[in-house]
Amino acid sequence: MIAMVTGIPLLIIIAASIVLVVIASSRFKVHPFLSLMFAALLAGLAAGIPSDQIIPIMTKGFGDMAGAIGLIITFGTLIGVLLEESGAAQSIAQVFLRRLGHKHITFSMSLIGALVGIPVFCDSGFIMLQAPGKNLARQSGKNPASIAIATATGLYATHVLVPPTPGPLAAAGNIGAEQYLGMVILVGLITSIPAILAGYVWAKKISKEIIVDQDLSAMPADYDIKGLPAFGKSVLPILLPLLLIILGTFVKMAGWNGLSYDILVFITHPVSALGIGIISAMILLLKNEKIKSGKWMEKAIMQAGPILLITSAGGAFGAVLKSLPINAFFNQALLGQQEKGIWLLPVIFSLAAIIKTSQGSSTASLIIVSSLLAPLLPALNITGALPLSLIVSAIGAGAMVVSHTNDSYFWVISRFGGLSLQQTLKGFTLASLWMGISSLLLTIILWWCFV
Repeated sequence: MIAMVTGIPLLIIIAASIVLVVIASSRFKVHPFLSLMFAALLAGLAAGIPSDQIIPIMTKGFGDMAGAIGLIITFGTLIGVLLEESGAAQSIAQVFLRRLGHKHITFSMSLIGALVGIPVFCDSGFIMLQAPGKNLARQSGKNPASIAIATATGLYATHVLVPPTPGPLAAAGNIGAEQYLGMVILVGLITSIPAILAGYVWAKKISKEIIVDQDLSAMPADYDIKGLPAFGKSVLPILLPLLLIILGTFVKMAGWNGLSYDILVFITHPVSALGIGIISAMILLLKNEKIKSGKWMEKAIMQAGPILLITSAGGAFGAVLKSLPINAFFNQALLGQQEKGIWLLPVIFSLAAIIKTSQGSSTASLIIVSSLLAPLLPALNITGALPLSLIVSAIGAGAMVVSHTNDSYFWVISRFGGLSLQQTLKGFTLASLWMGISSLLLTIILWWCFV
């Protein structure tokens, strides 16, 4: 039997497995699913896990992760597609813009992006918000670049920090925080605020330096809002599941019992809450004569499938890491540390930023870093709802930094926002840097005050 590798050689093996994932997916364009599975297999064998045990460990980790968050990812994606295809997102945008007025259009687009970015993939969200955004630029005389960047950064902030989007959801599952999903959502919403504001401020600043060469005169005088769902019906599928999931966290903390408690636990479970969200989203379609629910369901499954595979592969990678004797090493190395965990936040941020910058995917960065952290957190005695939620936010903040030419979202912003390569680098790439740093700073402050 091969002896298990320990100490510094074990850390080198783990570091090498992470480098393998980054190089394979960024340099050689290997799909993250395959790179994560290969890295898990090679890391386990190199560390001395018996060959007859490594595959069962990986398959169990894969299945456990898919079972824990598979339905959540699928239901959340379906809600996003229903909002996108039914016109609900455009309806939300129109109400925000009417209430806040033309003087605050840039800020309005930041808020709209942040709200739409919770259930809708940021790529799709940016595309569908461009029609009202460009029309508003024409009506108000505002620089289209500032509106495009404000929309992009609002979408990006909640996409990376707030479940049920796949990245933060997978990170929560990897580190064992799925039972505290309500707190993860709440903390994600709070730590997304400085990121949204940083994106808005940068959009305002950059509007003086970027001139977009596009003809807005062809836009209609009024963006067509006929036939769009009412605002209440449009926003309900977003807010209702979030509020139910957050309520569920506090219900469990209250320590109640009895029938009413059992009912509340059932309806506030993330799967039930998102199922209720789907039902409320379907209400949007009752008066729509062009319902294509079959095609929309297929689109949702096609979006959720690759994300679920990557997330489950991250679960396999994490399971291998959890089986390695990392805890004993860190228990010894960190004996006597006083400021429990707070020093780890900038380290987590930096690692996530390196992976994001190298291979382009925020979701992959969240999955890889959370998989690495999973066996370390118990050794650091980092447990419980708030500490684990702040860990997810620290990873998410790093996974924002920086979006550039290897990120598909970067090209969506460039193409549909009418920005050149240099303008997108100057506008959105730099914005993503300030967003990540500002979110990290608030995460550190929250940890210092409450953990």
